[in-house]
Amino acid sequence: MKKLKFSLVFLLLTSTFLQAQDKAKGVPPAVADKDLTAYLFVYFIGNKVEEEAVNYAVSQDGYHYYSLNGNKPVIDSKAISSTGGVRDPHILRGEDGKTFYMVLTDMTSSKGWDSNRAMVLLKSTDLVNWKSNIVNIQTTFSGNENLKRVWAPQTIYDAKAGKYMIYFSMQHAGGPDKIYYAYANKDFTALEGEPKLLFVPKSGNACIDGDIIEKNGEYHLFYKTETNTPGIKVAVTKDLTSGNWIENDNYLQQTKDGVEGSSVFKLNNSDEYILMYDVYTKGRYQFTKTKDLENFSVIDNDISMDFNPRHGTILPITRSELKRITDKWGTPEKFPKVNHNPVLEGYYADPEILYSNKTKKYYIYPTSDGFNSWSGYYFKTFSSDNLVDWKDEGVILDLKKEVPWGNRNAWAPCIVEKKIKGKYKYFYYFTAAQKVGVAVSDNPTGPFKDSGKAIVAQRPEGIKDGQEIDPDVFTDPKTGKSYLYWGNMYMAVAELNPDMVSLKPNTQKIIAVNNSFREGTYVIYRNGKYYFFWSEDDTRSPKYKVRYGISNSPTGPLEIPENNIVIQGKPDEEIYATGHNSVLQIPNKDEWYIVYHRFSYPTGIKMGDAGGFHREVCIDKLEFNADGTIKQVVPTHKGIESLK
Repeated sequence: MKKLKFSLVFLLLTSTFLQAQDKAKGVPPAVADKDLTAYLFVYFIGNKVEEEAVNYAVSQDGYHYYSLNGNKPVIDSKAISSTGGVRDPHILRGEDGKTFYMVLTDMTSSKGWDSNRAMVLLKSTDLVNWKSNIVNIQTTFSGNENLKRVWAPQTIYDAKAGKYMIYFSMQHAGGPDKIYYAYANKDFTALEGEPKLLFVPKSGNACIDGDIIEKNGEYHLFYKTETNTPGIKVAVTKDLTSGNWIENDNYLQQTKDGVEGSSVFKLNNSDEYILMYDVYTKGRYQFTKTKDLENFSVIDNDISMDFNPRHGTILPITRSELKRITDKWGTPEKFPKVNHNPVLEGYYADPEILYSNKTKKYYIYPTSDGFNSWSGYYFKTFSSDNLVDWKDEGVILDLKKEVPWGNRNAWAPCIVEKKIKGKYKYFYYFTAAQKVGVAVSDNPTGPFKDSGKAIVAQRPEGIKDGQEIDPDVFTDPKTGKSYLYWGNMYMAVAELNPDMVSLKPNTQKIIAVNNSFREGTYVIYRNGKYYFFWSEDDTRSPKYKVRYGISNSPTGPLEIPENNIVIQGKPDEEIYATGHNSVLQIPNKDEWYIVYHRFSYPTGIKMGDAGGFHREVCIDKLEFNADGTIKQVVPTHKGIESLK
């Protein structure tokens, strides 16, 4: 998990790495690109009142889509609109990564194309439950007595203003449709001020169905011209509200049929974009692909849907978000099976796993990764009852706020559950500022209270290199004694006092391994033998791997099998740097799992050294041979099955 020397020169990082972080702060993004593993298509289906509603469909690859809820609405139009119907749904993920915004045309076409004056604003944190508000432009803002229609609202975050901008087309009597904007209020329940003009073509002709996407600091506005030769065009600006748009005179649709409702989205883990549009005269969509948002090729033969959508938008989503909506509305029969590795969303590393006898749940305690040069400063934990679905329990220890002796470099924690005087206690050992500390709690999710000083603060006598990092705690089932292990470039061990927050004097020793040892000691007990795991190589190296040795004692010496690799990368499946592990035994069973980190898939291998601090946590099965040696684990994308 760590650097041996901080003076190493980092490789020039690729654009993939730049996208992986908050560029300005070098901290993990709200949602990591690598976690966007599926797509949500939000659409309506027709001009009948019962068809003017919000429908959902999902895709795993962005090409093949399956409707949810039997292609029936997922939101009751009558409950959220003033007209009884909604059209043109646009969905956006908020800057915090977990809030979603949807805006809709409040309209039923049976009342006429000039019949609506309102839009619907919706907000959700789970894609299932939505809070809605109606914004009637005509009654809310004066000067709109001759307003005829308000169409196809969409939302984008304006970083310059620090607000969410809603933009939409409006037509007043005697004039063309123009694209206007207004900022939403903080609660996304209303508009802060009256609409202002965002865009109208130089020709002065009508334009509707605006869709904006940002790429490399430029905003691309795709829109439909409504007069002369109708079709889809694009205009570009670097400042959303400047009025300075560079228009491209070319038509972008790749068909002679009538089109509307264009929408652009980026394919997950790719530099390619999809421009799709509603070929409303034929009752179908056309999909095109591009890298530069200027040149488009038709990919209709690659696309499939089990429904016929009208004007909608597509949102990349994570595995947990996909699970949330399919738990609610069912998984389509033909939808591909979803992989379960990595098990945590986000960048995390150095996982410690615990089964709590108190709560009967499993917990993972990782390093918070994704910070430049391993500069994270807080620890989190995640809980599960099946090893597949993990709940973020939040921050359990913040070095900057709670650990004055070591307020930086929060690395590689470990934990033990102990029953003391009839009550469970949790002792959490962690690295801070290249020292080992300990914090205590009554619950596996905290709050944890730091002991006030480092339990290991200096290099062991005789050791000239390495770092005081990577603690591991192990309680010997034979004696009940607990031991603390630590070290980078050396493996140290010492017995813990009964208070579990101090080391027993004169028990510290160095366990001899071999030159494969780098860091990440972990110890388990099985069938009378003690198994010692460690990581070889550097966490930035694609060849980072786990090896093991066997002992008759928790303090060594070690016997190292000839073939002692526990897990290593699988380059043909783009799995690299499988290291720094912990091991879980299912209670009362000879059933074992290895929890480890690796380069984030598929982007980590492209990041250079930064792959070593953009890692993901995975779980695979650990098995033993009849003679007690360990079968080499083959790392997978599939992951493990949910425990029953």
